[in-house]
Amino acid sequence: MNLISEKNIYLENKETKGFLADAFYKDIGGKLPLVLFVHGYKGYKDWGAWNLMAEKFAEAGFFFVKFNFSHNGTTADDPHNFGDLEAFGHNNYSKELSDLGVVMDHFSKDPRADAEKIILIGHSRGGGISIIKTFEDERINGLITLASVDTLDRFPKGEAFENWKKNGVYYAVNGRTQQEMPHYYQFYEDYEQNVHRFDVERATEMAKAHMLIIHGTEDEAVEVKQAEHLHILHPNSELFLIENANHTFGAKEPWTETDLPEDLNAVTEKCIDFIKEKLK
Repeated sequence: MNLISEKNIYLENKETKGFLADAFYKDIGGKLPLVLFVHGYKGYKDWGAWNLMAEKFAEAGFFFVKFNFSHNGTTADDPHNFGDLEAFGHNNYSKELSDLGVVMDHFSKDPRADAEKIILIGHSRGGGISIIKTFEDERINGLITLASVDTLDRFPKGEAFENWKKNGVYYAVNGRTQQEMPHYYQFYEDYEQNVHRFDVERATEMAKAHMLIIHGTEDEAVEVKQAEHLHILHPNSELFLIENANHTFGAKEPWTETDLPEDLNAVTEKCIDFIKEKLK
């Protein structure tokens, strides 16, 4: 049976702005469990080996969706590059949660997707967003975090914070593209105004969905102890550590090979087994 991929589906979010999503599935004539992949900071849906991961999930019998957050810096005309740094600077957690809600609402109505079986997979910062969404939305049955943060309070500290507040913007250099990516102070203001909502620890404790926590032991961006912390917080979670794996499980941009990197392949297989076991 042939794999179907629908690329760059345009979704409108009246609270933010339009953005793109991809769907991968096999048309079996029935409803497939709906898996939504949530990218992280400086991430996007077509980064690295995410397409190969999506195909593997679809081959395993899932309706797999990945998407670009509306303010991740990419555009509908060019989803592979950070062509709108102004939008990137105006991103915040409220907008990301709103976008994720639009994705859930849209694809849960798709006749090929099973709205009774919804699973979130969040990478890095997307893991924190996915945890909060899982606590807030009881439609979500399964939650998988990949190299997730255990807090969304990841802002500059001390003098750097005071300079941000005074200047209204700070810049982070993208190591791959060398772009100076702006972060406007509204990002922190949004966090402060919603600090209880954005409490990842509390959401992890309260979330009812089955939870799988995956992390590489050599993660250079998010320490493995954050995964161990999430595992302690969620009473029914499973912790799966991949020895010597980095933050992106061996993937990089661009990914020109036809196979998944070994570590990301192990991640994908573990995710598939977990979902099939928990959502029989």
